[in-house]
Amino acid sequence: MACDFKLGCQTFTWEMLGPRWTGGPDDLLRAISAAGYTGIEITDKMIGHYMGDAGAFAAALERNALTLVAYAVASPSGYCEADQVASDVARIAETARFVARFPGALISMGSATVMSPGERAEKYDIAAQVYTESCAVAAEQGVPLAVHPSSHHDTLIYDEADYAAIFERMDPRVGWVPDTGHILRGGQSVAEAMSRWRDRIRYVHLKDVDAAGDWAMLGQGVVDVPEVARLAAAAPGFNGWLVLEEESEEAGRDPAAAVATNHAVLRDTLAAEAAQ
Repeated sequence: MACDFKLGCQTFTWEMLGPRWTGGPDDLLRAISAAGYTGIEITDKMIGHYMGDAGAFAAALERNALTLVAYAVASPSGYCEADQVASDVARIAETARFVARFPGALISMGSATVMSPGERAEKYDIAAQVYTESCAVAAEQGVPLAVHPSSHHDTLIYDEADYAAIFERMDPRVGWVPDTGHILRGGQSVAEAMSRWRDRIRYVHLKDVDAAGDWAMLGQGVVDVPEVARLAAAAPGFNGWLVLEEESEEAGRDPAAAVATNHAVLRDTLAAEAAQ
């Protein structure tokens, strides 16, 4: 496993707290940097007053010795509403102009989500259109784009059949952010999914779950971290970033402590694997 992995942290760990989180983006940057990470994936809900101000956000990242790995976005449409395709793609074009300020950063588009009645095949078609057209407008700004499927309520990209339906409809330039926890909760094998769609992998979300599919701290569940790292390293489009995202009960109690623990676990796991 010859790869110079870089470790990043996703801010949903704080976002999932809802109104219990009363901090701002600078608090996130400080906590993530203090935990030892060198990269951050921030969401459009957590970027706060830096939204649209790339210069100020770049300065804040520099103060905290962090790199922007990805900017994660979602839409009230769930990327599944035909009458919202144009506005969803326009929003990605605007987002790309912001992200272009950060060399190497990606746009991570959230999982297509069913928001209204309709045939599932039609939802696949619409979502694939949004992802494909969004990838094209982001590319005009030199920004790569990837899709992040989930296992949350009403997701359209949940199990193996869903992945195949979306991926087979999308332009091959659209990347993928495999999320180990969501893959397992959808009944798939992480190894099989990452092997089947290896050409789409851009970076990886590392999350752990137990045998019942409940969120667990990294290393306390069933995810084979060394195997995930090896599969990522072998993917031709992988950029080196392993991004940790924590949704366990421990993170709900103390997100900063949880992500710091995960960083130490991942660092030690990778070091032990490299020493073998």
